[in-house]
Amino acid sequence: MPRSTRSDDWGFPRWRSYGSERGAARVRLCDREGCDRPGDCPAPKAPNSPERWYFCVDHAAEYNRNWNYFEGLGAEEAAARAEGEARGAAGYARSAHYGWGGPGDGSRSRDELRALEVLDLDADASFDAIKAAWRRLAKANHPDVKPGDAEAAERFRAVQAAYDVLRRAEERRAA
Repeated sequence: MPRSTRSDDWGFPRWRSYGSERGAARVRLCDREGCDRPGDCPAPKAPNSPERWYFCVDHAAEYNRNWNYFEGLGAEEAAARAEGEARGAAGYARSAHYGWGGPGDGSRSRDELRALEVLDLDADASFDAIKAAWRRLAKANHPDVKPGDAEAAERFRAVQAAYDVLRRAEERRAA
């Protein structure tokens, strides 16, 4: 009986199993001198150049650590290039409001907004207004001013907690 030369895949490569080629697989070696590991991490040879080096993971990390985008440029040229890049990315800067995906209104977190509600302030209140409201409410509800009043003590604790949340947020912004 003659041997069949017809394949079962009908010319559709997706029906073949991966790696079923009979020839040797081509492996690109790392472009770093003396390295014999596979070079599967592309890196640009120069800014805005389509030419690429191909490094192994370790040499790609070393290359990225030492990369200076403005190398060989004077201060004016570097500033001009940075300005040109920013101008080209202006569309992204205009749509930056879409990047806010966290809780809150984009300027403050949900916890900060709740703390502002406890202090009876608007969402855009300055830290000086926050501090003044905290002092006013703390003096009005302090346990020494109203001894034996459980509601005042609870309001005092809530005001203190709200101020702590807002103070920590202000310190993070300042840092």
